[in-house]
Amino acid sequence: MKNIVIIILTSFLAASVTAQDNVGEQKKATEWSASLQLNDAEKEAQVKTLIYNHLIAVKDWHNSHPASTVPAGINPLTGQKLSELDRTIIADSAMPETVHQTLMGGLREELDAAQVAFILDKYTIGKVDFTMQGYKAIVPDLTAEEEKVIRTHLEEAREMAIDYKNMKQISAIFEIYKTKSEQYLNANGRSWRQLYKDYVNKVRAEKVKKSNEK
Repeated sequence: MKNIVIIILTSFLAASVTAQDNVGEQKKATEWSASLQLNDAEKEAQVKTLIYNHLIAVKDWHNSHPASTVPAGINPLTGQKLSELDRTIIADSAMPETVHQTLMGGLREELDAAQVAFILDKYTIGKVDFTMQGYKAIVPDLTAEEEKVIRTHLEEAREMAIDYKNMKQISAIFEIYKTKSEQYLNANGRSWRQLYKDYVNKVRAEKVKKSNEK
């Protein structure tokens, strides 16, 4: 009898600890699904469950596959030693694709394209629009076609980034696609380096002007 009580208490404590550990994921899933204002309790519950399960799967994989599981080495493209961030991204990128597919397939079944994008923006704190505004500031005469291509790259980054645990990793994924966008501009008659240099000089000049006006 004593052993049974111990087993029950141990199980209860373990479940309690797990529930506490997952409070953050539960809160995000609840808030994000509610923000859609679906006016459909069943659908909202389904979306909430999809998000929660995905957040937990990403966290569990990340926690059980630390950077140390990836051998120290070099990036074959640059020859530079892999950083701690590089190694965590490599480890997390090995997560089974079914985790991503289950979330995206479920969201697309329950929601329309705009609503799916809304949820992905929640995961990535709106980095698509924020980054797009940066490109428009740096390239004031950005064409409609250029904007379309760059936004497509950023949306691809957004969907990939949802499978990573923290903002450093998410930002690193976006950097991959920002590089693609800048390479695209270079390949189509632009000079990204010059555009960025001109933008920095403009910002500095504006700061000096404001400072002198005080």
